[in-house]
Amino acid sequence: MSTVTEAIATPGALKRLADEGVSIWLDDLSRKRITSGSLAELVASGSAVGVTTNPSIFQAAIGSGEGYEEQLADLAVRGVTVDEAVRMMTTADVRAAADILRDVYDATGGRDGRVSIEVDPRLAHHTEATVAEAKQLAWLVDRPNVMIKIPATKAGLPAITEVIGLGISVNVTLIFSLERYREVMAAYLAGLEKARERGIDLSGIHSVASFFVSRVDSEIDKRLTALGTDQALALKGRAALANARLAYEAYEEVFASGRWQALAEAGAHRQRPLWASTGVKDPAYKDTLYVDELVAPGTVNTMPEATLKAVADHGEITGDTVTGGYAQARADLAAVERLGISYDQVVQQLEDEGVAKFEAAWQELLDAVATSLKSKGADAR
Repeated sequence: MSTVTEAIATPGALKRLADEGVSIWLDDLSRKRITSGSLAELVASGSAVGVTTNPSIFQAAIGSGEGYEEQLADLAVRGVTVDEAVRMMTTADVRAAADILRDVYDATGGRDGRVSIEVDPRLAHHTEATVAEAKQLAWLVDRPNVMIKIPATKAGLPAITEVIGLGISVNVTLIFSLERYREVMAAYLAGLEKARERGIDLSGIHSVASFFVSRVDSEIDKRLTALGTDQALALKGRAALANARLAYEAYEEVFASGRWQALAEAGAHRQRPLWASTGVKDPAYKDTLYVDELVAPGTVNTMPEATLKAVADHGEITGDTVTGGYAQARADLAAVERLGISYDQVVQQLEDEGVAKFEAAWQELLDAVATSLKSKGADAR
């Protein structure tokens, strides 16, 4: 594996991003990235100050088996279940990554240096099970800089409140709609209020809200292309940025409210917007589009390695590219609606597909690990 730092001669664009108040997190993790020193090099260079994972990332890493052979053999001899084996491997990776990032966590007062791990995606529509899984993951990883990822489904919202209320830091994932994003922020504030009632120190709780970007363009662009008119085609590549910019406007509103101020006075931290799914899927667009055009203070941008390298190489960071664009963002989304493309239908579809994709990836991972355990168990006999 080539390391990201090999491709970074001077971290000019990455440094400018950080100077603008954007925290750069790597959207990837594997045993090989840990043992090869790749992650440590990336952190030491200042190119990234956090790590996010998801079921698809772990499926790609563990499904290959590379770097996991010894642990798989040990798990097979012990006769553990497939689910337990997967959790032992994923939490081991997250624990090791958290240790690598611990100095960043300490230096930033817990703001960065974070590693995220997601609850079992099969629990996305089960509130109580999600809470129980979040508590278990926090216990298994046992590092102060872990963040538990909870999907922003309807069932996920009360789970977010309860988990935050227990003092566990949360990365809320799979947010596509502005309405759901406001519900996520409300769930976070309710969780902080619950934690305060329980006497928990709010200064130790951190959260990010992962607002997905590129998938919005992928779906809406497909519909615009199908319409095929000049007016429709002129709107391609505009919806995702518009959606994200309006999310930031909502963030500014909520964290200027009296309700928030009372929590801030008690030591609470803002729940930062995190731009997720920032790898460009349409080759017609610049590969740094969802980084260059989503620069705003107090945000996180989590990038796959290819995007991180591209930004380091030719990113154009020109200052805040979000807060001055609210009127145009509203106009762009309204124009899409006028063409008969339902925003509400699109974002609900994307949420449903996001949950389904993670469930499918998780099942593929379970199947691959089951095969490995069976093989290594037979070898041991």
